[in-house]
Amino acid sequence: MRGGTVAILLLIVFLVARDLRTSRLSRYSALLFLGTAAFVIDSAPGFWTLDMRLKIPIHVLCIATPAVFWIMAAALFDDDFKARWYHALAWLWLAGLAWREMYGWPSAVVAVQEASSLLFVAFGVWHALAGRAGDLVEWRRQLRVEFAVITALYIASIIVSQRIWPGTLGKPPYSLFNAIGLMAFIFVYAWLRLSLLISQQFAPASPQDGSAPLIGAGPRQAPSATGQDAVVLEALRKLMVEGKAYRDDGLSITLLSQTLGVQEYRLRRLINGQLGHRNFSAFVNGYRLTEAETALADPGQAEVPILTIALDAGFGSIGPFNRAFKAHTGLTPTEYRRTRVDAPLPIPESASRS
Repeated sequence: MRGGTVAILLLIVFLVARDLRTSRLSRYSALLFLGTAAFVIDSAPGFWTLDMRLKIPIHVLCIATPAVFWIMAAALFDDDFKARWYHALAWLWLAGLAWREMYGWPSAVVAVQEASSLLFVAFGVWHALAGRAGDLVEWRRQLRVEFAVITALYIASIIVSQRIWPGTLGKPPYSLFNAIGLMAFIFVYAWLRLSLLISQQFAPASPQDGSAPLIGAGPRQAPSATGQDAVVLEALRKLMVEGKAYRDDGLSITLLSQTLGVQEYRLRRLINGQLGHRNFSAFVNGYRLTEAETALADPGQAEVPILTIALDAGFGSIGPFNRAFKAHTGLTPTEYRRTRVDAPLPIPESASRS
């Protein structure tokens, strides 16, 4: 069973490895599945009889898996995720503790390793659940609970059981139960992954050109939207553009669906499938940033505080506004206003000739 589990995991690694150069998520996924395969071997009876040159890399990959789980969950569920130095530090921290464990098992080192692992798993769960309400990609919303949380619970249960019953994972009958659980879990995941690939392969072509929407451009009605979908999209456009519903800093997909009188799942599908937005915050912030840009470029509002402009546009505080604006324009609000309002006016051609 362990051999079959490792074979499935390595097959998944091989499949995702095709996109290693172009997809950071593929890199994190490959590392996570390698770490899981390492755990399957690490927890097997007789592992500690292997040569040290084999044990060290396998054990390091195994113990560092919670940090990889955190990074992968962040990359999968947060569209704006960028790996930071502390993500690499988390992996190196667990890898260093794993290396130290290979030369003895001081109780303090083991306790620190277990506590750190549980902390990183908790970070991964937070990424999975924090943005679920605004996630517009339906399969990803389901995956947040069905996969991420289940994976986290499994990792946490392994860590806790090792603390309560040290060394039992490699002894019968616990080793057998663990092997059965691993085989079943990985088989179900592989089946779900294959089902998703097949559904994508045979799904009808998207009516869009495949390009990501420009933030701040507002919703764009896809040509294929007909019938009731077209009616809902037009009502949504009027509510956002003419009614300026985005100015409400508490606006949610639930409130918006109630206002429009449509089912929430249907509105999610339209905003994602027809307008191209992957999360609700990006959809709403597009309108807010457009209004803020217009206000900051208006000489008549040059004395209006930036905080006032941000609050009027619907942002709850200045911090999120500054980050979103900088990510959108590449400039801070102050820099943007300076380039638009304080820029010298061009000299008319007739005046230059005179």
